[in-house]
Amino acid sequence: MTVHTQPVAEAPDPRSFGLPVVEDGSIPAELRSLVSRVHDLIDVVANTGADRETLAEAAAVVEDLTGRLDVDRRQIGTMVERTMSDGTTEYGTITNIVSGDTSPVAPPLFLERVPGGLRGEVTLNTIYQGPPGLAHGGWVAALLDQAVGSASAVETSPGLTAKLEVNYRRPTPLFTPLEVVGRVDRTEGRKVFVSGEIRAHGEVTAEATALMIRVEIPE
Repeated sequence: MTVHTQPVAEAPDPRSFGLPVVEDGSIPAELRSLVSRVHDLIDVVANTGADRETLAEAAAVVEDLTGRLDVDRRQIGTMVERTMSDGTTEYGTITNIVSGDTSPVAPPLFLERVPGGLRGEVTLNTIYQGPPGLAHGGWVAALLDQAVGSASAVETSPGLTAKLEVNYRRPTPLFTPLEVVGRVDRTEGRKVFVSGEIRAHGEVTAEATALMIRVEIPE
């Protein structure tokens, strides 16, 4: 058994797989602002009690804007290159549903390196609701999958989730700052064993263990 929790000397470049890459700093501030506004719009639409006339007018405006924006679409699989606060380079799909820079659906979860792994904070609104006032279990699993997958990629090399087990310890509340952490426990060849948890008010609401399989880098 080989235990390896140190980062690789140089992060593999997604361009090696033929994927386009953009730097996070090159994403226009106007696009980031639009993503944030649409994120708010999704929440408002899901909860609105507006009258039918207002709804019809809003639908027409959104349809028009959709047509105007649906030009020069990015290639599927476009990656974004980010630099963490400690200088570590990280890659992720730009439309990732959990942490994508241009995904209005993303919470979003921003992870940073800390001793022992990765840590981030996120607050969920009603977009992510399952039971009344609580996060949907699928989104809880998605947050954990992102955290442990990112930890595996940063501490070893990029990989895919082969197995994810989530233990829901207690309900995860909405509108509450959540701490999300992920770490590498050990590696065996291409297998990376990882774990993580979500905390609300310092208490664990869900924890996960997972097996990641590192992707072979083309030579």
